[in-house]
Amino acid sequence: MASSWPITAVACDVTMDTVGWTGPDAGAEEAATVDTWAMRPYPSRPVAPPRPSRPAARPCPSGLRAARPRPGGPAACPYPGSRRAVAGLAAPAAALLLLLGAACPAVAADGEPDRDFTIEDPRITESSGLAASRLHPGVYWTHNDSDDGPYVFAVDSRTGRTVATVTMRGIGEPRDVEGISIGPDGDIYVGDIGDNLDGTWNHVWIYRFPEPKTLRDTTVTATQYDVQYADGPRNAESLMVHPKTGRVYIASKNENGGGLYEGPGKLTTGSMNVFRRVDEVPWVTDGAFSPDGRSLALRSYFSARVYAFENGRLGESRAVAAPFQRQAESVTYTADGTALMFGSEGTRSGVVRVDVEGGGKPDEPGGSGGTGDGQEQGKPSGNGSPGQGGSAGQEDDGKGSVGLGAVIIIGVGALWFALRRKRGRGQG
Repeated sequence: MASSWPITAVACDVTMDTVGWTGPDAGAEEAATVDTWAMRPYPSRPVAPPRPSRPAARPCPSGLRAARPRPGGPAACPYPGSRRAVAGLAAPAAALLLLLGAACPAVAADGEPDRDFTIEDPRITESSGLAASRLHPGVYWTHNDSDDGPYVFAVDSRTGRTVATVTMRGIGEPRDVEGISIGPDGDIYVGDIGDNLDGTWNHVWIYRFPEPKTLRDTTVTATQYDVQYADGPRNAESLMVHPKTGRVYIASKNENGGGLYEGPGKLTTGSMNVFRRVDEVPWVTDGAFSPDGRSLALRSYFSARVYAFENGRLGESRAVAAPFQRQAESVTYTADGTALMFGSEGTRSGVVRVDVEGGGKPDEPGGSGGTGDGQEQGKPSGNGSPGQGGSAGQEDDGKGSVGLGAVIIIGVGALWFALRRKRGRGQG
């Protein structure tokens, strides 16, 4: 549907379009109706003169765009009783936008590191991975999704601004970069492991380079590793390097559940590095080890869980109060392990801090992690709150709960369907 007046929830990645405003009888009452829809005042737009070649249109009282005329007939307003139609749709639209606004993270205003922040760089539109810097406190490394090029960005959580752009050379053309992690040697690992067609690529790649000691734009020579899965190609978005052993793990992505794959003890160039399935995981879009290596956090679009991790295997898990985000693609621990940072794709995407009790470690003998009853743990910190970021809740199968996300998705779909249906009636 053509649009001319976008409605954008402030500080949110969600944009909705209203219907056009070109009716010949757009008066004060109709302007007020559209202003209710948009939830903010818009100036009246000059009415465009009718095209000389088209028969005079039956006026649309609400200012909605006229439909194309039937052969030999005049243009007709596609929405009978359109004033009532817009008024009827304005209320659910306004409620929906309020709900969407409530799901947006706040921008940290105190200038402290490791708090909620918004990625301000207009080049970063598909942030698909996060990794907390080991050398530069409060800085997070991220990258775009597919088709962006060999770039990695350092973003300062105090301001949300990019403080360094690293260009990787010595590698092939990146295909679908989905994950990033930092190893115990201080090297940054970048996972070109995405496969949206679930089995198209017979091998994927991992790139590796030392974390720069100085934050500035630079070009580095990266090492490229060829990777295959022992049980065949698959899609994956989660790359995790164990902070103690340096072993690389990949979690595959599948709505029916994926696998945790373990790489060889040491990655090598010049030969294939085979990753073997060692455990089962839910639907995962990213993951991260705690700094002590004793916990592994895995997130999906609507939920997150922290697993005990020992001897290369998953143990008991508990849910974490993950925020609701438009396209939940990334997670990492803060450098001190006291919180998880959840990121999302989109222009000016938000990163939300969620404090994790016990440094993110599930309950264990003598430990301080949680209650041991499997209940949801963690709480938003900084300027974020459950009301701002939302909480996905817990589901026993680990696939994520619909919760607020489903409400918003259903609401958007219902609104779109209602508009299409009314338009179809007018044209039929």
